Amino acid sequence: MKNITKDFLSSFILVFLLSGCSSTTDAPNEDLFEYKKSFIGDNSAVIHIIEQLPYADQFEGVSLETKTEPYGMTIQYEHMGASMEESEYKEAAVYNASYLFTLIDNAQWVVFDFGDTTYTISKSKLQDWYGKELHDFTNEEELNVFIADKLQDVNGVHQLFIE
Repeated sequence: MKNITKDFLSSFILVFLLSGCSSTTDAPNEDLFEYKKSFIGDNSAVIHIIEQLPYADQFEGVSLETKTEPYGMTIQYEHMGASMEESEYKEAAVYNASYLFTLIDNAQWVVFDFGDTTYTISKSKLQDWYGKELHDFTNEEELNVFIADKLQDVNGVHQLFIE
């Protein structure tokens, strides 16, 4: 009986230790607002934010403009082809730009390069469209609700991208 208990306990400890070392890819995204007040010059923070946003699985790279103001970034995604409609690209750009401008203090513009489609959004134009300062948001839930509400206005989204 002692051997069975000892074997069971050893097996349990081994399983417990191995489960602690397993991948956390199924874990929920961490709170992105821990990156609030990040800067364009902090490459790892910028990349980590991008990797938590929609279409992160198509994210290929980012180039940061940190030498001259206004500071910004160009984000390259894999070519998504005909699988996405123009409205989906625009919604992704608005959503992701909203997070980037909320969390990265000195970001003033972002270019989204989806392969066959490119969109540029400036922080000032997005804030004017929203009618609200992005740095005022304090958590993901509040920002998500606000973005979702604004994205319902398809004509408004279209107007945002007219130069």
